Amino acid sequence: MAENTIKLFGFEITRAKDKKTLASPVPPRDDDGSGYVTATSAGAHYGHYINMDGDDSKDNAQLILKYRGSAMHPETDAAIEDIISESITANGVTPAVSINLDSIPVSSSIKKQITEEFEHIYNMLNFKELGHDIFRRWYIDGRLYHHLVVDESNLAAGIQEIRYMDAAKMRKVKQVKSKKDPLTGAKLIEKVDEFYIFQEKPGSQNAGVKMTLDSVSYITSGLLDETRKKVVSFLHKALKPITQLRMMEDSLVIYRLARAPERRMFYIDVGNLPRGKAEQYMKDIMSKYRNKLVYDAKTGEIRDDRKHMSMLEDFWLPRREGGRGTEISTLPGGENLGQIEDIIYFQKRLYRALNVPMNRLEQEQQFSLGRATEISRDELKFQKFIDRLRNRFANMFYDILKKQLIIKNIITEDDWNTWKNKLTVDYSRDNHFTELKEAELLREKIQSLDQVSQYVGEYFSKQWVQKNILLMDDDTIENMDKEIAAMQAQEPDNDQGEI
Repeated sequence: MAENTIKLFGFEITRAKDKKTLASPVPPRDDDGSGYVTATSAGAHYGHYINMDGDDSKDNAQLILKYRGSAMHPETDAAIEDIISESITANGVTPAVSINLDSIPVSSSIKKQITEEFEHIYNMLNFKELGHDIFRRWYIDGRLYHHLVVDESNLAAGIQEIRYMDAAKMRKVKQVKSKKDPLTGAKLIEKVDEFYIFQEKPGSQNAGVKMTLDSVSYITSGLLDETRKKVVSFLHKALKPITQLRMMEDSLVIYRLARAPERRMFYIDVGNLPRGKAEQYMKDIMSKYRNKLVYDAKTGEIRDDRKHMSMLEDFWLPRREGGRGTEISTLPGGENLGQIEDIIYFQKRLYRALNVPMNRLEQEQQFSLGRATEISRDELKFQKFIDRLRNRFANMFYDILKKQLIIKNIITEDDWNTWKNKLTVDYSRDNHFTELKEAELLREKIQSLDQVSQYVGEYFSKQWVQKNILLMDDDTIENMDKEIAAMQAQEPDNDQGEI
């Protein structure tokens, strides 16, 4: 095997020509959370590395567990389910996602192979059944790892299995090699190696497993903390509202239990008795008053059924001679026990932090099937948020598909770099608002076309109307002209057949 060839987890990675490295005092940093800059040293392998920024893999694991715990809150779970149900739709007939290759300038045979490989990846992920869970894990954890398993003896067969990896046990590492500039004395970056570390117990000093970039599929939420080094989840900005909502709910329960019952206040006249005898006198009265002796007919025994409930304790207060005599009064319970405005406020804050429309918080709110103009602005913003989530989540399919196509020699890496911006992943939609919006846009275009059609040829050209009124691009206009010409060519034959 060549000196620059690495074989790990079924992948054979051969180092090509090293690209020219531009001089810079800072390492390249991608928005994927790989901010763990490490210093190279002899024999640094399989997790034995020195982290210049401090080992925060354990912190990442704890943060992920915190996200997962927050997602178990009922209100948070309901909001997450709304987001995932809008993002991933599987009706059992059409697949939840599909690949769109219309903009790629390749032959139909290559497109067919790419489509087949995408469907194979879709089946290996079992996305039809697990698509909801996969999207939920990515949304909550803020990152998603999959191990791409191949047959070492038959690499041309491509990826054989895709296995989920716990994000709390994985971390991406950048290993930086620097040199000193002889002219300026500045420390310049010479080389950056990236890899993954898998540790069964995150943050431990035990050696981890080093995994190459090609053997792991890794996508993130695209959100970073203020240091731009650590990936955060979509739930990160909702952690404070979730905690506040929990505290308010707990305090509400405690307050209601403590203030709900009415309590009695006993004022006992102790006369001029000394303090010690006064206390004993009050204890005797308390014992007599609360004494409850019950005769058990089965055993013939007398049982004391006194119940001491600290939450319902009565108040016993002594009175000296000269005051009023013994008195029993009632301390009323709380009067505002039914007010939950503060709870609703924090629930709205939680939904606002998760970008979910407020009307979805109200269970009695009914969904209107009216015109698109009746759809609220929050629903429109929510749909745009869902589209952004879908575009980000599609990177998982792009990453796995790229590695599958390159391993099976269907395309080259240069081909992928040329096409990657033209590939799109289409999601199955069942959002009624989308259908209403498209239908109303078409209706408005047709109405505008009717008003402008009488001026075509005099003030407006046909091509101007197609581009500015119907909003067609050049390819759509060309296809429409061809279809109209084909229809017009068939019309004389149909007229003759009718005669």
